[in-house]
Amino acid sequence: LITNLAGDSTSKGLSSLCKKAAVVCSSNQNRSMEAHHLLSKKGFNVKSYGVGSVVKLPGASAHEPISFPFGTTYEAMYHELYRRDPHLYTQNGILRMLDRNRRIKPYPERFQDVNGETFDVIFTVEERIFDAVVEELESRGSESFSPVHIININIQDNHDEATFGSFLLHEICEMMSKSDDLENEIELILQEFEAKHSSRTFLHSVVFY
Repeated sequence: LITNLAGDSTSKGLSSLCKKAAVVCSSNQNRSMEAHHLLSKKGFNVKSYGVGSVVKLPGASAHEPISFPFGTTYEAMYHELYRRDPHLYTQNGILRMLDRNRRIKPYPERFQDVNGETFDVIFTVEERIFDAVVEELESRGSESFSPVHIININIQDNHDEATFGSFLLHEICEMMSKSDDLENEIELILQEFEAKHSSRTFLHSVVFY
């Protein structure tokens, strides 16, 4: 099911669907952590993950990323990059990003390695990540048959887009939190969101735990 999204609100309550949310990007560094930071500040119960095989950060050139295993602390990454080139990684914003991240949680987590967690809604930030999340959840089979909504909004992997994308995700969560019957109203909410943000393509799927 392919849809698009939109809205603006300042709701104080949380609907049942947005009681527990996750945001997933590739390395659990930029896009998912920017959204994690904003949504948690706004009172939402949120976690964040990556789906890559390793955590990748920009290196000295676009063709030389620096890789870390998932589970390496943000603190360790910060000190390693500072040791390598404090000027470069200050200038490109990576040290600032890692500093923010280490204040939110200890280390990046890989979505495929997390067991026992269930969510009402999972946000992804590009189509391949959406596909990876849906595939992972479907591979686990259904036990409780509780639904989880997976919603994708394409967000480029740079600092400005991550900031803007976090506001989009907050906007959707606020719209959902205003609904009294979200399971029946979610398609209308997504259509409304699409009308406002028609330049972006969105995906929506439902998988059962």
